[in-house]
Amino acid sequence: MHTPLDGQIALVTGGSSGIGAGVAKALADAGAHVAINYHSHAEPAEKLAAEIEALGGQAFAVAGDVSDEAQTNAMFDAVIQRFGTVDIVVANSGLQKDAKLAAMTLDDWRTVIDTNLTGQFLTARRAVREFERRGPRPVSKALGKIICMSSVHEVIPWAGHVNYAASKGGIQMMMKTLAQELAPQRIRVNSIAPGAIRTPINKDAWDTQEALDRLLTLIPYGRVGEVDDIGRAAVWLASDDSDYVVGTTLFVDGGMTLYPGFADNG
Repeated sequence: MHTPLDGQIALVTGGSSGIGAGVAKALADAGAHVAINYHSHAEPAEKLAAEIEALGGQAFAVAGDVSDEAQTNAMFDAVIQRFGTVDIVVANSGLQKDAKLAAMTLDDWRTVIDTNLTGQFLTARRAVREFERRGPRPVSKALGKIICMSSVHEVIPWAGHVNYAASKGGIQMMMKTLAQELAPQRIRVNSIAPGAIRTPINKDAWDTQEALDRLLTLIPYGRVGEVDDIGRAAVWLASDDSDYVVGTTLFVDGGMTLYPGFADNG
């Protein structure tokens, strides 16, 4: 088995379910020791860690609300205490609180921005401080790798989801700015922007044939994405195979950002 992340330590925020769980599994399969962050429910993260360890990997569950500075720092402290450092950080934590603009509360706006955008800022900042503290390691050409989990909605407007779309648009520019700033230190910052991925959070979009057919009109490649699609992308971005990739958003979306509604109107 090809294990390009042997000897490396990874932290996946929001790693107990959906895309985060898929990424955590993929990183573990690639040889990384994985810390699986969760916000409030430990059981799914602990179960995933146990599954990884049963297959011969190393993993553990770690609590922390990434929108809270003290909890983010405590999360990193726990990872460093357990594994010694961290080489790969996947800033995946995110949520939605959807409403039309006139009905959206300020609390719903702030909650989404605080988790999706500020949470990635706090996570990236602490990651960089740890990379700088411990210096280079022979397990990677880079001093450290940060992968921001974005969305196709960093470029595609999404009516009724202004807080979510704004947070993802913010991630795009935050990632590029951090990549520009940190590249001279050999810290690589990139993003993954998933399209429609089959997870429990969006079950209504694919669970019936009618809903699936409607969704597929937005996906030129003709299928819904799976968490494994994102996991494989994360492994590549975290490995030395992508060592010259800096400040890039990797769209994993089956062509959704090709605006398929225009395919017959060129």
